[in-house]
Amino acid sequence: MANNNENKILNVPNLRFPEFTGEWKKIKVSELLDFYSTNSLSWEQLDYSNGKIKNLHYGLIHKGVPTMVDVACDALPYIKEESMPKSFTIFKEGDVTFADASEDTNDVAKAIEVINCDNQQIVSGLHTIHGRDNSEQTVIGYKGYAFASDSFHKQIRRIAQGTKVFSISTRNFDEVYIGIPSKEEQTKIAKLLIAIDKRIATQNKIIDKLQSLIKGLAVALTTKGKPNIAISQRLECHSSTLQESEVLSNGLYKVFGANGLVGYINTAQMNGDAILVIKDGSGVGTVSYAQGKFSVIGTLNYLTAIGNIDLRYLYFALSVFNFQPYKTGMAIPHIYFKDYGKAKIYCPSITEQKSVANVLDKLESKLFVEQGLLASFNQQKQYLLGQMFI
Repeated sequence: MANNNENKILNVPNLRFPEFTGEWKKIKVSELLDFYSTNSLSWEQLDYSNGKIKNLHYGLIHKGVPTMVDVACDALPYIKEESMPKSFTIFKEGDVTFADASEDTNDVAKAIEVINCDNQQIVSGLHTIHGRDNSEQTVIGYKGYAFASDSFHKQIRRIAQGTKVFSISTRNFDEVYIGIPSKEEQTKIAKLLIAIDKRIATQNKIIDKLQSLIKGLAVALTTKGKPNIAISQRLECHSSTLQESEVLSNGLYKVFGANGLVGYINTAQMNGDAILVIKDGSGVGTVSYAQGKFSVIGTLNYLTAIGNIDLRYLYFALSVFNFQPYKTGMAIPHIYFKDYGKAKIYCPSITEQKSVANVLDKLESKLFVEQGLLASFNQQKQYLLGQMFI
């Protein structure tokens, strides 16, 4: 690819394929797309099992579907027969739809492009904006990525309205632009990004299979005998009062929270191995493993070994332990060690514990490698979205 950082030619991206030259055309989104009415159907009015017309709810745009939505392959819900709207516009190949609201300005106007419609019918649903390039200035596959680019979302962030929930309307598309090169260059850009997305999808499947294998083996190997020892007899629970606001962006020791590494601090709570357990919030009961000098914020407990026990074995045992009976609280669920610590788990001989932990360790190490690859692919995609568009 050719880099345009030094030449500074107007209206071309920083990074492009070397065979293409000349400036791109900049066009208002409102001049590129014609907009169509959408419905306001809730999840309760949709059904994944059967129906005639599929519905693209804004929640699926935020989480669930890729940039290029393949109608024939991607799972989309149907409109229930009794909830069918009186009028609607069916998607055509290459149509786009935007999520018009989000709690995060980065996700306002998050867009998808519909491909491979075949004979299937799909409509745009709640909190979406349905657009179509009737002038055929773009090729199928280009618009979805152009609307995912950094240059487009920087414009959206400047105009998104709201305090807790940010939103846009079709009127805002009079204020934002995208760049349009020749159709040949559009096609090459789309093919590259579609190939990366397919590789990301494959990598996600690899990770899902590995996670399923590890969980299945952990269940089989740590529950094959009768529960014979209480958790509190082999693990000691430690709490923390550290708040995320006290965490530094740089420091000597890692600090872990509900979402993993959250920052650093200069004084470590722990020096050694420990099992980390989320004790409240949406991820309550999720376990992870930490080593060396580290600290945790107050939403986590860390558990250390008592007596002659393999801590990694207990980590895998707790990773498949059912915390559900020990959850308390309605709005924010909690678990307490004083409650689930009384539960018994199966602890075989120390030799067998080490053997089980060794098998699962190797699989988990493989999982971490695959997750690292996924992160690399996602970083590559984000870099290209930041450099290949204007």
